[in-house]
Amino acid sequence: MLQEFKVTIEQFGGIERQIRVCLPCDYSDRQDHYPVLYMHDGQNLFNDEDASYGVSWGLADYLKRSKAPLIIVGIDCNHEGFERFNEYAPWENPTVGLELLKCEGVYGGKGAAYIEFILHTLKPLIDEKYRTKTDETLMAGSSMGGLISTYAACRYPHVFSRVASLSSAYWFNQNEIESLIEESDLTSIKRFYMDVGTEEDTSKVDAAHYIRSSEEVYEVFKKKNVDLKFELIQDGKHHESAWRERMPEIIDYLMK
Repeated sequence: MLQEFKVTIEQFGGIERQIRVCLPCDYSDRQDHYPVLYMHDGQNLFNDEDASYGVSWGLADYLKRSKAPLIIVGIDCNHEGFERFNEYAPWENPTVGLELLKCEGVYGGKGAAYIEFILHTLKPLIDEKYRTKTDETLMAGSSMGGLISTYAACRYPHVFSRVASLSSAYWFNQNEIESLIEESDLTSIKRFYMDVGTEEDTSKVDAAHYIRSSEEVYEVFKKKNVDLKFELIQDGKHHESAWRERMPEIIDYLMK
């Protein structure tokens, strides 16, 4: 069962954002409370017809098929200009504009405010509106969504304690995210999953760059003594169809 509504993001000047909530298939028949998985790029999660590139993660079908006891909350991204980069990057990057986007300017830096919105506005609203297990909160995202999910895990490990970061664009804030992992107390993290495909070519950033970036983050994470899983996905591409294929096993791992 999919429900949609808009929520105001005061941290971004009062703009509204589409929220999509997919409930377990037995939600209406029971009085159980459920863990909540927060995900970015919400328009791409549930239905192909809503997805930016015509293929979704298929998570509505997954909940029906698996009967997983889980609520999935998708937050649509901001497609205006390069706002997705800005909102999903915790730190500014002064060089990526000319190197990647072929536009002058500094990009990124709104990620902290975006996570504050999820933590202080969206999560309380979801906990009030639905039967949630308020202390069982997961987060997952891909590419820039993986970067911001990792940031959330480091800043608020007592809240976002089960996190998945797929095909992550760590390269956008490489040094900063590694430093944050090193300095953070991650003892509250229960599960952390990360992966990267061998064919992660996004035309502007090649697979070798993605792999090297993720491997460097993994080396830092290994020192933190958390329940950590890192997968190098053979032939894995930077696309919703690839994430759709491996997400069921990832959710299984996170919810162990």
